[in-house]
Formats: sequence, structure tokens, C-alpha cells
Amino acid sequence: MASPGCLWLLAVAFLPWTCASRALQHLDPPAPLPLVIWHGMGDSCCNPLSMGAIKKMVEKKIPGIYVLSLEIGKTLMEDVENSFFLNVNSQVTTVCQTLAKDPKLQQGYNAMGFSQGGQFLRAVAQRCPSPPMINLISVGGQHQGVFGLPRCPGESSHICDFIRKTLNAGAYSKVVQERLVQAEYWHDPIKEDVYRNHSIFLADINQERKKREKKAVRVYPGQEAGKQPIPMGKKHSGTGSGRPENWKALLPLLVSDGNDLRCCWPFFQGINESYKKNLMALKKFVMVKFLNDSIVDPVDSEWFGFYRSGQAKETIPLQETSLYTQDRLGLKEMDNAGQLVFLATEGDHLQLSEEWFYAHIIPFLG
Repeated sequence: MASPGCLWLLAVAFLPWTCASRALQHLDPPAPLPLVIWHGMGDSCCNPLSMGAIKKMVEKKIPGIYVLSLEIGKTLMEDVENSFFLNVNSQVTTVCQTLAKDPKLQQGYNAMGFSQGGQFLRAVAQRCPSPPMINLISVGGQHQGVFGLPRCPGESSHICDFIRKTLNAGAYSKVVQERLVQAEYWHDPIKEDVYRNHSIFLADINQERKKREKKAVRVYPGQEAGKQPIPMGKKHSGTGSGRPENWKALLPLLVSDGNDLRCCWPFFQGINESYKKNLMALKKFVMVKFLNDSIVDPVDSEWFGFYRSGQAKETIPLQETSLYTQDRLGLKEMDNAGQLVFLATEGDHLQLSEEWFYAHIIPFLG
């Protein structure tokens, strides 16, 4: 039997552990990760039948969660109008500023976008890595854009009729691109070059837009762009010297700079590596597809698929698109790493049951 002195020593040794255990029992559990929500076309941040209901569903299942439902504008009516007529790039910039100023988001947040809000929040993830987005959930988002509006919310309203007519008339005109939200993710598979050159939003975040830039470099009539300058005094031997065939047409761009010439050659911007890096930083990118969707055309866009280029009948999945095979956004690498999650549900656009939402979406928010 142990002596009383030994028992006393054992009690003293275990006392700190006992106190620590009791202290830990009184510590509050870590706060759940905040959630940022972006509504879709014709909706608002706080509609009790849509985003308001979603907010309550999340708060019911995750007590204490901070939910920020984005309001684009100063009033609910302005929020609705801006979903049609405020430049998307301006909206994304405003949202990035809002998130950066919110002290509750600085340690990271999850994001959930509904319909067009899905691709808008993806733009936030790619362009604004701070504060960090952890999981992105796109509910019916059109990540390869749309090519048609078979039906849109408020079918009888003049707004939907106006949008359809405007898109058909000239979706890629500068005026329409700058002022009509839906034109900024209008993707014409038959006129891919026009889309890539004139889409000011979707073609950019999908790394498809070639931006012509002018860069000042020292060149001579016998030098081809991108090659080392030909030293002064060397003889240039006609077209065999490596100069472009149309070099005479480029001469008006040449300006004198002492003993040599400078010319603003057109350079084409390649992949925006920050877009790729920032998107790949997501823990999970969840895409929800509605199998009976009557609004999104083609519905495969909700899973990043689209029409095969050059026609508007056959669709291909994400894995067969050049965006994936060339891995311009890192989606292939994310897919292989298990970061992409593809969910499907029966029903029309954004028609979710509470049971399905609780079973399939809440696990990515808890």
C-alpha cells in the first residue's frame, strides 16, 4: 500500500490536469464559419420567399452563424434593378470592398451563390483572395454562360421581354455589354471569336479573352517582335532578316528614339495566373445542377459544361472542354484532387426542398 506521503504527491501531480479539464469544459465551441450569399436575377438580398428563407434555414441548422446576404444597392428595389442593369465587374468590385471591410469575415468565409450569383461569387474568389473564401457553393450558376433565355423570372414583365430582344439584337455591342448584366455572361458558341473578344466579364473570368496590349520595345524594320534587337550598323537583308511580311504597314507605329527606333508591338495577354491560383485555393467548389431547369440554356453550364464549339445542339461536359483540358483555371487539377463536387437534384431552376438542402448543402457550411 502506498504511504500517505506518496498519495499526497500523486494528488498534487494530477491537480493541474483536473483543473485544465474543467477549464476546457467551460470554453465556448469555436464559432461557425460565416456565410456570404449572393442572390440571382430579379431577386433581392432579403426576399422572405427566397434569400430570406435560405438565411433562416442555415441559421436554424447552424446556431450562431453569421450570414451576410449581399444587397447590391441602397434599397431592395435598387438591388433587384441592379441584377439586370448594373455592370457585373462593378458589382464584383463593390462586393470585394464590402467583404474586405467586414471584421467578421477576416478569418475566412463560405460563399453560396444562387443562379447568376454563382458565377459572380466565383469572380470574387478569383479576383479577391482576401479575406479568404473557403468553400464556394454554386446553386444553378451558369459558369460557361448561357445561350438563350427560354424563360426567365417574371415572364410577363416588360423587363424579360426587353432582355431577350436586346440579347438577340446585339449582346456583344459595347453599350449592351456595359449596361446589361445577362449580356456579360452571354456565350455564343457559334461566334466564339466574337464572344472572346467582346465579353467583358465571363470570357475574362474563364481565361478566354485575349487582351491586345501595346508594349514599347526597341525594334528595327528588320526585327520580328519578341526577338533580340538587331545591333545598329548591321545590314538588314530584306524579308529574309526575320521581319514581318507586313512590316511596312507597321511603320507608322515606329517612332524615333535617338539612334534606334521604338515600336508599340501588339502583345497578347496569356493566362492570369492569380485567377487560377486563387480558385485552386478553395477547399471545395460545389456545383448544383437542376435536372428539369427551364431557365438556364444549356443546363450543362451549371456543371461547367457547354455546347461544343461551332454549333448549339450538342453539349459536352466540363471534362471535354478546352478550359479543362488546357487547365486554364486549374479545374482539372482541382477535379483530380477531389475539390470539385457535382450535385444534381430534380426540379426546375432553384427549386430546392428543405430536406435536400439540409442533407446536401449544410454539410459544406458546418
